[in-house]
Amino acid sequence: MSVSALEFTQQLSAHPKPAEERAAILANPGFGDYFTDHTAVIDYKVDETGTGVWQNARIEPYGPIAMDPAAAVLHYGQEIFEGLKAYRHADGSVWTFRPEANAARMNLSARRLALPELPEELFLESLRRLVSVDADWIPEGDGAALYLRPFMIATEAFLGVRPAREVSYRVIASPAGNYFGGELKPVSIWLSTRYARAGIGGTGEAKCGGNYAASLIAQMEGEAHGCKQVLFLDAANDNAVEELGGMNVFFVFKDGSLVTPALSGTILHGVTRSSVIQLGRDRGLDVQERKITLDEWRDGVASGDITEVFACGTAAVITPVGELKTETETIGSADAVAGPVTMSIREQLLGVQTGTVEDTHGWLTRLA
Repeated sequence: MSVSALEFTQQLSAHPKPAEERAAILANPGFGDYFTDHTAVIDYKVDETGTGVWQNARIEPYGPIAMDPAAAVLHYGQEIFEGLKAYRHADGSVWTFRPEANAARMNLSARRLALPELPEELFLESLRRLVSVDADWIPEGDGAALYLRPFMIATEAFLGVRPAREVSYRVIASPAGNYFGGELKPVSIWLSTRYARAGIGGTGEAKCGGNYAASLIAQMEGEAHGCKQVLFLDAANDNAVEELGGMNVFFVFKDGSLVTPALSGTILHGVTRSSVIQLGRDRGLDVQERKITLDEWRDGVASGDITEVFACGTAAVITPVGELKTETETIGSADAVAGPVTMSIREQLLGVQTGTVEDTHGWLTRLA
């Protein structure tokens, strides 16, 4: 069966969340705490000739996944995922932001984890189908959206170490409010000096669960010191700044430059990151993708050359960074305020996503 001939079937939930209960959830959704009534699923299987085929595309009720205890994902971590948001615009239509970039990144991750690549048209159609049946779950309010989580897991039951021949691609959705909660203000970041997120030749630029699992112990260390996120360095490269546990990082310099660590094979290809780079160039900033070290960060803040620091990612969009903390020092200040460049780019980016600012780059795709 060709990809173009693959039709989605639809089985609606017999027990969708009652409207009143759903409304109560949408009034204060948090992030990743609640899930919609349905899920999109596409199966993949390698046949007896060695040909892999995507098949059985469907919308079905949200619920537990039946899986063999020997499924490869449970033993060898063959798994990848994505994250993007659906926004309701003023006219009631529903749009998402740069889903083609997410589809491309998912396939980059799939190649690295020896999983099958999913055609972009199937990726996009899975989003459309799920949003079309669960559009009532999209919350309203500043920065609120329906967070979409496509993921792919190896489901073949075997204990040999090789790429799985049976795979499940799925999309779930969760109403989302402000990622860090409450009023937007600069966050404190913990510097991990004991742990690394990724290494050369590893899976750093793939969006896979193992990278995030490896960051959790450092995240816990940061939380114990009152920090919202953790930053990782490349200790073998002059303590070059890499990325946070779940976001890319940018530095605003007083000379008009906007600097972010260059993609090196160990840093995630952030969709928000590339969007910020484009928006920075649109407004005439000298955008640089280059090595920036911990020493440059420290000296730049002390001298005033670095005027703003912010992190970005799909979940949080753009979040100002107030201070970087270690066991022995603090760079920046907990009393810092969000800078004008940070907030201007954030407002423009959110405006494009929510339909209140012109989409001059054709980044939006309508889902419903």
